[in-house]
Amino acid sequence: MSALELTLVYLVAAVLGVVAFRSLKLPPMLGYLAVGVLIGPNALALADDSAGVRHLAEFGVVFLMFVIGLEFNLSKLRAMRRHVFGLGLFQVLLTIVPATLGAVLLAWLLPGQWRMGWQTALALSGALAMSSTAIVVKLMSDRLELDSEHGKRVMGVLLLQDLAVVPLLVLIPALGSPGEVLAKEIGIALAKAAVLLTILLTGGQRLMRWWLTLVARRKSEELFVLNLLLVTLGLAWLTEMAGLSLALGAFVAGILISETEYKHQVEADIRPFHDVLLGLFFITIGMLLDWHPVLQRWGLVLLLLLAPVAFKLLLVTVLARVFGATTGVSLRTGLYLAQAGEFGFVLLAMAQQQKLIPAGLINPILASMVLSMLATPFIIQWSNRIVMKLVASEWMMQSLQMTTIARRSINANKHVIICGYGRCGQNLARMLEQENIPYIALDLDPDRVRQAAAAGDQVVFGDASRLQALIAAGLGRASALVITYLDVPGALKVLDKARSHAPSVPVIVRTQDDHDLERLTAAGATEVVPETLESSLMLASHALALVGVPMRRVLRTVQNQRDARYNLLRGYFHGADDDKTSEDQEQERLSTVTLTGEAGGLGRNLSELALLAQGVRVVSLRRSNGHTVDPATDPALKDGDTLVLSGRPEPLAMAEQALLGG
Repeated sequence: MSALELTLVYLVAAVLGVVAFRSLKLPPMLGYLAVGVLIGPNALALADDSAGVRHLAEFGVVFLMFVIGLEFNLSKLRAMRRHVFGLGLFQVLLTIVPATLGAVLLAWLLPGQWRMGWQTALALSGALAMSSTAIVVKLMSDRLELDSEHGKRVMGVLLLQDLAVVPLLVLIPALGSPGEVLAKEIGIALAKAAVLLTILLTGGQRLMRWWLTLVARRKSEELFVLNLLLVTLGLAWLTEMAGLSLALGAFVAGILISETEYKHQVEADIRPFHDVLLGLFFITIGMLLDWHPVLQRWGLVLLLLLAPVAFKLLLVTVLARVFGATTGVSLRTGLYLAQAGEFGFVLLAMAQQQKLIPAGLINPILASMVLSMLATPFIIQWSNRIVMKLVASEWMMQSLQMTTIARRSINANKHVIICGYGRCGQNLARMLEQENIPYIALDLDPDRVRQAAAAGDQVVFGDASRLQALIAAGLGRASALVITYLDVPGALKVLDKARSHAPSVPVIVRTQDDHDLERLTAAGATEVVPETLESSLMLASHALALVGVPMRRVLRTVQNQRDARYNLLRGYFHGADDDKTSEDQEQERLSTVTLTGEAGGLGRNLSELALLAQGVRVVSLRRSNGHTVDPATDPALKDGDTLVLSGRPEPLAMAEQALLGG
């Protein structure tokens, strides 16, 4: 097979695998592993596991370690130090040390049946200690759990695991040395790593900032990307020449750039190389798996699957409990970290290159790791049911949380529910307070909730994506629901729960841009507010004012642009304190009309009522089930419909008469 044909096979397989697993809402990494198994020499044999392909796939690990180094920063470690250096450090140590000692003890007690040296045991226990950062973080992000109690502990452990890979990358190549020089090789490797890291990290960051600034001043995107590849691969080559691994040099390159102002630009530029090459790495891992001996030795595979998962689940649960978590949070943390991880494959491949692992164990170990990762989305999906079934106190904890929310909102009526109490949510709360409008905010950051509640804010700890929390917050009595965080999947979950329980409550959603406008509107959002539009309007208003355009014209121009984008801002709802001047009486305002069984407009189309001829515009039309309908489609009006009309007072009164009268 030619190089072009081989490349096409890999690309077609990768695309089909990712599409299939995405449609099943599973991480793409599992798709790469699955297609690697299918096209490999042990299944359909569409591609051979050539040395060239394996060498290219190694660069996937290089860029993976580069991204890990890029995300590494001391402030993040300090903020999570209890979870990282407490729970995370003990999880890694208490996985590696007992597993290694246990294997050595078995070899001593059963010399005929169990033959495994401590070098092999150490390499395998290092792989065992890893969990899947890619799968778990993606699933937690989708479930809005990154800031939850168990989410913070999971992130702390995953961060420590990523850091623990660095010494393992140094140790494993040295473990393949002959016994008589093993200690010497390990010492030399550690000394080389220490010297190299000291040189690079002491003066390396100043040199890296100077170099990136020099390149950035050329104002060439192509040159900047080429420079990133040169720095990453150059440092990887340097560490390999020093007798260490490629991945270690890439990790150092990421750390050097992480403290510069170019970090975010580098992250965006390097992502395509990272994703493509890492996908190729997982395809080559899948190609290593031979299902024939796996099926023949299914008992061993089952043992290698269940024993590590059960061990890590028990260990993490107990450690989280020791470090102060409740039983429910501890069990959730254990469930989320029980699987194998992508770095486990990296360490396993490196150990295989050093001939540390017996040939008969490779396929059963690979199969068990792949199966544990495939099971992870389902374990996390059912984690709440598992915790509820096994932890009796969890019912009490959740009931107490719902009671706390309900107690804070029990006297509220026509209030606003704020989902997310970050900067945007807090600014909204301040404005609501100024207008004496009641509100209650739900947030998953316990520190933020504690500080804000102590300051007197109406904020409680709660997950807005759970219907029970929204009901406890008084969703049925609320005048509006506002989603303030920039997470579209999370906003869609909240919209689904809100529409199913209180379809008549308007929902306002904050987004980064207009990309998901149609999805959010179709899901039931009354209004979507993109940040990019607002920032561009403010930018334009300052620019117009500075070049001499009169301020009145600037304000009118900006308002016209807002009117073109936001239907609900083209007027205002009339209140008792608005009847002050004759000019106020002539301004356009908004009016809400709900049609009941006696309304004259029922069964008629909007065009038949000739509202436009009266100078009235239909801003929005919402059915009784909460679904919004585009007024431009000229729909027939139904019982329970709510229309928002815009116009001057006299035409509005005539339009209301036409809709409600006989």
